[in-house]
Amino acid sequence: MPVQISISQKFTQMLVRTALVATILALCSQNALAASCQVVHHPPPTEADQARLTANYTKAEKLYRTALAANPVDRQFTEGLVRTLLLDQKVQEAADAVQTALAAQPKSPAFIELRAEVEFRQGEPWTAGQSVRESMELDPCNPRTHLLWSELLDADSFYASARKSLLIAHQLDSEDPDIRSDWMVTLPLKQRIAEIESYLSAPTGDDAESLRHWHEYLDLLKKRASDPPKPCRLASQVKEAQLPFTTMRSPLTDGVAFGLPVKLNNRNSTLEIDTGAGGILVSDSVAKHAGLKPFSQVGVGGVGDDGDKKGYTAYADSIQIGNMEFQNCMVTVVTGRTLPLSIDGLIGTDVFSSFLVTLDYPGLKLLLSPLPLRPGEDASAALKLNMEEEDEDSSGPTDEKTKESADGAKPDSAPKTASPQTHGPFDRYIAPEMADYTPVYRTGQYLIVPTGLNYSKIKLFILDTGAWETIISPQAAREVTNVHDAYLDVEGVNGKVDKVYGADKITFRFGNLAQKAEGVVAIDTSKTSKDAGMEISGFLGATTLGKLTVHIDYRDGLVKFDYDPKRKIPF
Repeated sequence: MPVQISISQKFTQMLVRTALVATILALCSQNALAASCQVVHHPPPTEADQARLTANYTKAEKLYRTALAANPVDRQFTEGLVRTLLLDQKVQEAADAVQTALAAQPKSPAFIELRAEVEFRQGEPWTAGQSVRESMELDPCNPRTHLLWSELLDADSFYASARKSLLIAHQLDSEDPDIRSDWMVTLPLKQRIAEIESYLSAPTGDDAESLRHWHEYLDLLKKRASDPPKPCRLASQVKEAQLPFTTMRSPLTDGVAFGLPVKLNNRNSTLEIDTGAGGILVSDSVAKHAGLKPFSQVGVGGVGDDGDKKGYTAYADSIQIGNMEFQNCMVTVVTGRTLPLSIDGLIGTDVFSSFLVTLDYPGLKLLLSPLPLRPGEDASAALKLNMEEEDEDSSGPTDEKTKESADGAKPDSAPKTASPQTHGPFDRYIAPEMADYTPVYRTGQYLIVPTGLNYSKIKLFILDTGAWETIISPQAAREVTNVHDAYLDVEGVNGKVDKVYGADKITFRFGNLAQKAEGVVAIDTSKTSKDAGMEISGFLGATTLGKLTVHIDYRDGLVKFDYDPKRKIPF
């Protein structure tokens, strides 16, 4: 794929950032209005509702459409139809249903909120934020509006504000399965286990894959409760590091992979640096040589059409990366097949999210340095590898104004003198020295970059050094260029991709850069979109990122791309 990178104006960044910040400021005063709202109690589920809750989406859709034929503007059936279609990944049909409802009732706050849900799933969170604002101004008591606002804030690294909005949604409607599922994962460990068990005791609308993930997660939590692991921590005194990495040739794609030497329990391994992966993933043979013992069973997902692979979690006594040693940290092991590259596993850069991460590809080195302290933050917070959420007896902000019990009651104790906050959640903080960084979205391990295509369409792309090529979805490519069949092999953790296309000339614009590319690989990204909860139109791969120095602040969802045409590319 011939490429050419140049400096570009930051129009994409400014468009998205301005729209979201304006919405945040507008909604700050709206949340207080929810205090006077009535608590929602749901009527008995209709036959259509029961079909949706048991994940029989085809039957539910038919029943909702039949009911709407008799009453086209019924709110309950419209909401049921749209959310069924979204669960069934029929995003365009959901958009059409919302448009029909709004044509009849253009000022309905419930239908405007539904439009926001669809916009978010379509990969336009900046537009969804504007719809949330419109809906909340008309009706600040709709719990689904507060839920969606929480999800938007969370994706944009405003974690403290997201938590507040989620708590409001739960106070208003604790019976909604979507609100409940987001709320219960914020609870302390023992209470979280009990709530998840209760949640899984009745139909909730989750499909088989989602239910499997819930049961795997519940099993992991129960094992942590019965046999609590020691906390993952930085054992060495090093606060920053420079870690050289190497290039290696992939036998599958004949492309370049970037490897980092890592010792697991003092056994040498080479892990591919992968900004699209989460945590540390190793093969079963590496785990056995390192003496890793299974802790809980888990499915391992990724690119490929063979389905999730079987795996398990394990705790490594020691993980040495350069001059840094971490102790008691979780690793995921994939069993039953060899990983697609001639390496021992993957290391997602999100494991270094306590640090400012710099991937200097021309210099073949990874730099870790301290993140700037937030105003009032305790400087003694421990650095660690971030491969799992904390399982503490308490969770959420330590600020008494935002802390709540499970039933939403405020603490009885009087407000205490403010002290440095050591536990999150926190809102995004842009330090003065990081003012030129690009805000990106983050869901799980994914860093999602708004990217302009051919100076028109703005789509969402995942930062993914694990992908040799920069990849686009066929749907997004067809909006800006010609797409044709391609006879290429593309393989990931989940095997080979069944159908591969090629896209003609495309200019990608992200951050302050523009890349002209021709012959872009195009594959289906629908599974990734489902996992991310919003439309993902592709992956910015090594052919793009390997020419740059990429600075990543996972904590605040910030990225900076540096390109120096004078620096030699070592591959």
